[in-house]
Amino acid sequence: MSDRQLRIGLPKGSLQNSTVELFRKAGFSVTVDERAYSPDLGDPELWGVLLRAQELPLYIDHGVLDCGLTGYDWILERDVDLVEVSDLIYAKGGMRPYRWVLAVHENSDINGVQDLQGKRIATELVDVTRRWLAEHGVEAEVEFSWGATEAKCPDLVDAVIEGTETGSTLRANNLRIIETLFESCTKFVANQEAWADPWKREKIETISLLLNAALAAETRVGLKMNAREADLPAVIAALPALKNPTVSPLANGGEPWVAVETIVDTAMVKDLIPALRAAGAQGIIEYPLTKVVL
Repeated sequence: MSDRQLRIGLPKGSLQNSTVELFRKAGFSVTVDERAYSPDLGDPELWGVLLRAQELPLYIDHGVLDCGLTGYDWILERDVDLVEVSDLIYAKGGMRPYRWVLAVHENSDINGVQDLQGKRIATELVDVTRRWLAEHGVEAEVEFSWGATEAKCPDLVDAVIEGTETGSTLRANNLRIIETLFESCTKFVANQEAWADPWKREKIETISLLLNAALAAETRVGLKMNAREADLPAVIAALPALKNPTVSPLANGGEPWVAVETIVDTAMVKDLIPALRAAGAQGIIEYPLTKVVL
């Protein structure tokens, strides 16, 4: 056991599986016992705990934990001063941030924040909502929602402030979005004391680097191909590369050929490979990436 240890909190619940998978892709051999709350991260210098994202900001702020992954929304709700090391854009439904929105029933006559005067609002972000209303000079009753927030409008409340990735659940409950309060994503954060400690800061920055490299690889692939030197300008022109492609000569006794290697966005590949073939590339190989350090 190392004399030095970094205490890190990971979100339990909807983000747990995607977070564990992200750490594994970053190079940590994570083992989770479903009956326990302390995963083995495969690193004697790391002690981890699984907690609700809502709880993590306070534990990190109070120094019980050195760092952790939690939502920007819960940092705002707890009103804590944490070091935001990096944004980690991933969610249970895909690689995107999510929004906290004001929504009402599709037949409601509420069309803006000023129409909330004297109304009842359900949300998990009670303090954020109260501060937002105060900024607009609106007084309304804000109640904490323990879940199924969308189902409470319009029979129990006049409006809801809820987090959404696509808006599909809101629409399924006949709600319409009036306004977006802010966008949120998972953030890797640390408390001020841990960040001031040189060893802990270096460890935190290393973890951040690996996590972001794993995320960057999620949306990219590598491409290798061969081309005649005469076709090289056309091949390079077809490549929307992360940086200039790597070009190296091939050993042969005939016409000069080169090998080309680059990294591209996954979404481009289906259109890019035919274009490269038409430009003269041959032996095109697509391969997955585990980490991309930008």
